[in-house]
Amino acid sequence: MNIEKLSTDQAIKLTQDPHRTRDGDREKNLEVAIGREVRAYRKQQKITVAELSHITGLSVGMLSKIENGNTSPSLTTLKTLSDALSVPLTSFFRRFEESRVAVHTKTGEGLTTERAGTRANHQYQLLGHIGSNASGVIVEPYLITLTDESDVFPTFQHGGIETIYVLEGEVDYRHGDEVHSLKPGDTLFFDADAPHGPEALVKLPARYLSIISYPQST
Repeated sequence: MNIEKLSTDQAIKLTQDPHRTRDGDREKNLEVAIGREVRAYRKQQKITVAELSHITGLSVGMLSKIENGNTSPSLTTLKTLSDALSVPLTSFFRRFEESRVAVHTKTGEGLTTERAGTRANHQYQLLGHIGSNASGVIVEPYLITLTDESDVFPTFQHGGIETIYVLEGEVDYRHGDEVHSLKPGDTLFFDADAPHGPEALVKLPARYLSIISYPQST
């Protein structure tokens, strides 16, 4: 298994800026949401931008601006597009009107749960859960506590991507054929389809965050 180690000396180009507001303001968000829907319906019907331009009489440049969220189309323009794509006018606002969910879990209030293969003294606290959402991704954050009474257990294997961040203690953590020594502040980010789990509990108690993300089923 290949694990890429990142250091502070490396310049890493990220595809998203986590501190940037989404295109500035609510009006811009609406333009982006409309553009995404127009593009999605066009591609769904296998229509090119040039073909949509011919059907609607709108220029290719204008359609490109609309799909990229760079202009605010008039209601007349949206009606023209809805007729051409045979969709309700309101469908262009669908994602913009969808609710966005935040889950706030107070300390000590996380749902204590069990996962197949765990021993009795491994405590898994589910810190929140967002199911169906616009992103199409389900994320489950857990706070895992391993005590002096804990025991190592068979490895897990499931779909999705998992991120582990160690808060305290030391754990030798297996992923596939490799074992990683994890200490406070260490992060392990991996494909969860490979067998994984604590190999040895080096320093207890140990606590780490485990964040699992996977596509929601359609």
